[in-house]
Amino acid sequence: MTDPSSEQPAPPGCPAHTDAVRLAGLEYQQTPSQLYRALRREHGALAPVLLDGDIPAWLVLGYSEVTYVTSHDELFARDSRRWNQWENIPADWPLMPYVGYQPSVLFTEGDEHRRRAGVITQALEGVDQFELARNCQLVANRLIADFAGSGQAELMTGYAHALPMRAVVQMCGMPTSGEDTQQLVEDLRISLDAAEGDDPVAAYGRVGERLRQLVKDKRESPGPDVTSRMLLDPAGLTDEEIVQDLISVIAAAQQPTANWICNTLRLLLTDERFAVNVSGGRLSVGEALNEALWLDTPTQNFIGRWAVRDTQLGGRQIRAGDCLVLGLAAANTDPQIWPDSQVGAENAAHLSFSNGEHRCPYPAPLLADVMARTAVETLLERLPDLVLSVEPEMLTWRPSIWMRGLTALPVQFTPVVQ
Repeated sequence: MTDPSSEQPAPPGCPAHTDAVRLAGLEYQQTPSQLYRALRREHGALAPVLLDGDIPAWLVLGYSEVTYVTSHDELFARDSRRWNQWENIPADWPLMPYVGYQPSVLFTEGDEHRRRAGVITQALEGVDQFELARNCQLVANRLIADFAGSGQAELMTGYAHALPMRAVVQMCGMPTSGEDTQQLVEDLRISLDAAEGDDPVAAYGRVGERLRQLVKDKRESPGPDVTSRMLLDPAGLTDEEIVQDLISVIAAAQQPTANWICNTLRLLLTDERFAVNVSGGRLSVGEALNEALWLDTPTQNFIGRWAVRDTQLGGRQIRAGDCLVLGLAAANTDPQIWPDSQVGAENAAHLSFSNGEHRCPYPAPLLADVMARTAVETLLERLPDLVLSVEPEMLTWRPSIWMRGLTALPVQFTPVVQ
């Protein structure tokens, strides 16, 4: 990330020309809140930015502005084919899995979006939340058993990512373990949050192929799962539409929930407000889960919306076809809604699940909460003296402007004999 005060040349047609900030690099990714404060100070609620390859866009920083954009689809729509920068974007652009138009619920609008989102809602409503909690607890206990006897663990890979992965693929009718499932999850990670040397476009292609096979299998032999319910819905979605919407469902559920779990555990293990009676402290866990969404929301920024016509937002002139990146993390910490800088953990009006018609479809946030809450509570109940095995300042965040998650969460505890 460049210094927000530095001036950078931009391609022709950049929405703000020389004062745009590159959303790339490592300087601000450990403490993005500093970047958001600097951008607000210099640009207000809407900042001109440059995406990978110096592609211009707007970063929406204000809570009321993000709410306005997501509530007015007639002005800021989801069909990325409107973008006025496509001629400058190569086919292998790293962010293509985010913005390349697909026949997915993510890019539909109006009645078609309501039809597609309705199918997802009906399929997710078929998930028994009590059964999901039981399944998550079983998965949690199996994962904990793998490291409980050693007295130490790295929770990011060994627990926080593994639990929602198994829960989500089970909901969709896939095996919870095996090389095929592991590869799917790894490819989803690469698609959403590629590390150096990863190929997100190729990974996204492999995800599609695996889910096409799943849809084919469920078409022939349906079961009590999300995929089968989508196939049997009277809306009559095509197999390819279901594949694309399954990608959205799994991607939205797995990695963000994993980071939510880990970010909450970090808060519980490092903040003295929660450390007094964290073991089995269900009220504290609930408050920590909610506070993590406010202060360290798993999806920091989301791309995006595209202006339907010339308009104004936050005192800026927006041209038809401009891309707007939703700054969910910045909006959640907007000083306009928290003037005393103290986030109220009991307040659930955060934008972590977005807002408007394109927010996470009901009951997805409830299912994510079941997974995250069960993961955190089960771990603390099984390992009541859990503590960090490094100093809190040694923890590092993954180098991503999009997702907010730790690179590792090493812990230690009294070994438990199984």
